[in-house]
Amino acid sequence: MGKLISRYSAPAPMIGYLYQCRYALLESIRKNRTDEFIISIETLDDVIFEPKSSPKEALQLKHNLKTPAKLTNSSTDLWKTLRIWSEGTSSGEIDKDTILFLITTSIAPTDSAPSFLKCEKKRRNILKAIKLLNNVVEKSENKAHKTYYESFDALNEKEKENLLKRVYIMDASPDIEGLDDLIKEELYYAATPHLILFLEYLEGWWFRRVINMIKNSRPILSNEIEAEIKRIREEFKRDDLPIDNEIVLATVKQEEYQNKTFVRQLEMIEVNETSIYHAILNYFRAFEHRSKWVRNDLLLIGELDVYETQLIEKWELHFARMKAKVGKARADEEKIEAAQLFYEWIEDLSIPIRPYFNDAFLTTGSYQILSENKRVGWHPDFEELIKKLKGGSK
Repeated sequence: MGKLISRYSAPAPMIGYLYQCRYALLESIRKNRTDEFIISIETLDDVIFEPKSSPKEALQLKHNLKTPAKLTNSSTDLWKTLRIWSEGTSSGEIDKDTILFLITTSIAPTDSAPSFLKCEKKRRNILKAIKLLNNVVEKSENKAHKTYYESFDALNEKEKENLLKRVYIMDASPDIEGLDDLIKEELYYAATPHLILFLEYLEGWWFRRVINMIKNSRPILSNEIEAEIKRIREEFKRDDLPIDNEIVLATVKQEEYQNKTFVRQLEMIEVNETSIYHAILNYFRAFEHRSKWVRNDLLLIGELDVYETQLIEKWELHFARMKAKVGKARADEEKIEAAQLFYEWIEDLSIPIRPYFNDAFLTTGSYQILSENKRVGWHPDFEELIKKLKGGSK
């Protein structure tokens, strides 16, 4: 994902937001090993962690496209953040024991105010940082920063000291692409040998959960993250397969499939529109999942062939029974009625490709793929009827 963003030059605000979300995921995975917590994104600060057994943490994240960028005494990123924290502390919106982190890809020059607020104990010097920041407030003529300076200067010296004692600046942090490697390191033992794909599934869930949190004001629980990692890990085992929720939740345009042979086969037996729509939906889900599993070497050699053979054998048995009951002399209306009953059985059928993969879309969708390839059908005379079709799939 990071490479795609870089290649297409996504606007800085979009990269900043994605950076914020990905960093929150990284920290959530790290913290999940030691404590339970609640996480909120895009509230008072960019990211808020509320652990059960330690002080709340508020993170401001800054991703700079300039390489290398500097976080100086007068940097906009620094002063925007100080304004938020100064006003939040004064109003009581930020608890006075909350630990405040400014995490930035920029670099704090030696002997700058940000350098004296870094995490290293030997380096930290709160009084020097205050002196340098006060000097900027007194001498700067930057009108765009006026409100930032006023918010900080509204604090007395003791309040400034108490605020900055809780401030930790983490400069030279990895950029959005660099976060990939760090997240992979955290997931290594949970995800091997499919680390890249594992991260893709986890991030897909994470971004959807973040959107849900913002829309519905539902903070994310650390237990959710742990449960999702466990769920994905279980799906990557030999007796299961991973489901891609992006595929499951995708919108399918029914009109794009109208000339497909599997749709025309359903029209032959006059099934209702709902059944046709679900056939198209399951065709799409099965086709996309099967393709993805093959591309990512998640299927054993010949496993899909064995599965299709199993489906065809099951179909042959029931199709032969239907034809025997109908007989050659029956009217077409009776054949269609029998075919509809036969297809209802197909719709309700679920044959697992692996012991713990029980999602019915794969069975019904794979039958549509076989129907598309004219290997199975529903009407007793489907082979003859397919030959008469015009404009069908080739």
